[in-house]
Amino acid sequence: MSKENSKIKEFSEKFAVLFEQIGELTKVQRLLICFLTFALIGGAYYYFIFMPKHEELKKVKNQYQRQLKSLATYKKKASEIVKYEKLMAKTKEEFNVATKALPDKRELPSLLTGVSNAGSNAGLAFHLFKPDNEVIRDFYKEFSISIKVVGRYHQITDFLYQITRLNRIVNINNVHVKNINRSKKLEMSCKAVTYMFVEKKESQNKNNRKKRKK
Repeated sequence: MSKENSKIKEFSEKFAVLFEQIGELTKVQRLLICFLTFALIGGAYYYFIFMPKHEELKKVKNQYQRQLKSLATYKKKASEIVKYEKLMAKTKEEFNVATKALPDKRELPSLLTGVSNAGSNAGLAFHLFKPDNEVIRDFYKEFSISIKVVGRYHQITDFLYQITRLNRIVNINNVHVKNINRSKKLEMSCKAVTYMFVEKKESQNKNNRKKRKK
């Protein structure tokens, strides 16, 4: 007989003896042994199988909830991006419309002529019509004309109305009106200001030249 078979036989004999001993116990004792056995098996299952799985399930649920919150946050940000993209497109469209109303360099002489003609057509007498030096802003140039005219009230209002009818933006700033020697004629001094959009490259070149001069 092999060594392995002898061990099996020995274990079987011990097991048989154990059953005989259990058989000699009272019914209450046997029920108690069964109860303790099931309790041990149940406890082992709870601590070694159920609890680890339960903890793992809790971690997965918590992770799932975090992912849901992250997804809600990203969805909200995505909706805001769409809203800002629409706003940006609208602003860009309005900006393009506004830049079309600004004169370019080629149109400046004709625009100066238009302002002068508006005054002449209104019947005003020009005492001053002097283009000032251009002023460079962040993304546009500012051109202004110092103007002094003499005429009646309705002629001045007609002149201002004709300025608003020009096909390019011209603002009238620094308006001062005074009566001439208590007559019906008025003297108005003002600045007619228009703007020209500056391309980014041109603006950068101007700034670089300023820095070199410093």
